[in-house]
Amino acid sequence: MRLSSPPDLWKLLWIVLLFNAMGCIQSIRCKPKSFRDSIIVLEVKTCIDSNPTSIDESSSVVLRYRTPHFRAHAHVLVPPVAGQETWTIGWIQACNHMEFYNTYGNKGMSSWELPDLRDGKIQAISDSDGVNYPWYGNTTETCTIVGPTKKDSKFTVSMNDNFYPSVTWGVPVSDSNVPQLSSIHRDQSFTTWLVAINKATSETLILQTIRWRMRLHINVDPDKPLGQRAVLDEPITQEQPQILGKNEPIPANAMVKPNANDAQVLMWRPKNGVPVVVIPPKY
Repeated sequence: MRLSSPPDLWKLLWIVLLFNAMGCIQSIRCKPKSFRDSIIVLEVKTCIDSNPTSIDESSSVVLRYRTPHFRAHAHVLVPPVAGQETWTIGWIQACNHMEFYNTYGNKGMSSWELPDLRDGKIQAISDSDGVNYPWYGNTTETCTIVGPTKKDSKFTVSMNDNFYPSVTWGVPVSDSNVPQLSSIHRDQSFTTWLVAINKATSETLILQTIRWRMRLHINVDPDKPLGQRAVLDEPITQEQPQILGKNEPIPANAMVKPNANDAQVLMWRPKNGVPVVVIPPKY
């Protein structure tokens, strides 16, 4: 039996190595990617509209104001989903700070408060629509992918938020409607997450984190005629939202009931005397 010459041995070794390499490449390429590895956020845009807070004095009972909108848009690409999985992708929002009080001269102030957040018992509270927990909403705010899918899925999820409250001209615990409102102060901070959640397993992937804040101060002269009482002091233009370079975890309270609207309490805090609950929480 004639032994192969050195060139033949090298040739044989090269063929073996080549086939092994091709097999490895093929096995890597054929291995399906997990949803976590395959989802791609193509673009995230966020802003607060540049228009100032508008003031409405058309009612003799309440002053209304409307703040500019916070807006967030995300373009997301999901390659084919191999398994029988259902994922919802969308926006979750939580309030992590709230100061909202209305002063009535030397009488005192009314204040919308979130007791657990105020007292430091929780880090944040859900700002869900109160129906589709934990999502901010379920129209433009979310999109659901049901696997298996054969093609890429590309879609946009968007949300917007602003304040449009009514504040009584008169002291809220009084039967009198005599105008005594002298100022409005509001300062709220939020964290907004772009998230993907597996319906079956509740696996949660945080794709993007945004922080934003809304502030306003309105001076009111109750002695002036209706329509001339309130003046926006500051800020005229809001600070723009911040897209974080590193995602933040979602606090547990941001994912479950109650939401901020149901948990808030309207208090009357007189300059002299005991605070009174004007409107209790809804939950």
